[in-house]
Amino acid sequence: MGLYRQDGTRITKAAFPAAALDDPPVRVTEDVYESEPYGRGDGQPEGSKRLLLYPTGTIVARSVVDRLFTSATVSTISPAMGPATGGTTVTIKGAGLDGVSAVSFGGVAGTGLHVRSAAELSVKTPPGTAGAAPVVLTTDSGAIKADGFAYEAPAGG
Repeated sequence: MGLYRQDGTRITKAAFPAAALDDPPVRVTEDVYESEPYGRGDGQPEGSKRLLLYPTGTIVARSVVDRLFTSATVSTISPAMGPATGGTTVTIKGAGLDGVSAVSFGGVAGTGLHVRSAAELSVKTPPGTAGAAPVVLTTDSGAIKADGFAYEAPAGG
């Protein structure tokens, strides 16, 4: 058996048209499932069905695993301002938010993080200094910075 190019010339083993990739295989060590909502639904994880994606022992390229953890994006932060005393419940909407493990405002962690779906989460603001504070979401794929939250100066101050 021989291997040939489209133009009919033979390909030798040494000239095989391939490049080495730095994409090591990994072995799945426990069953991995993906979640899929029943029908259109409301995008909430409740009411979802779980489908076996990779059974234990499956060998997968590292790049395939990396693609499963998409970066989060933020479309809105509401409300976009609140008192410097903190305690404002902020709703963040976007995509890929189900992998968010922490939200900080001006470098200080928010509290009561509740991931409602891949498209929405809520968190309470910590106390801060009057002015703009960057909002940073920590995810499986790294941290993303969103438009800031503005702390209002205390009344009479």
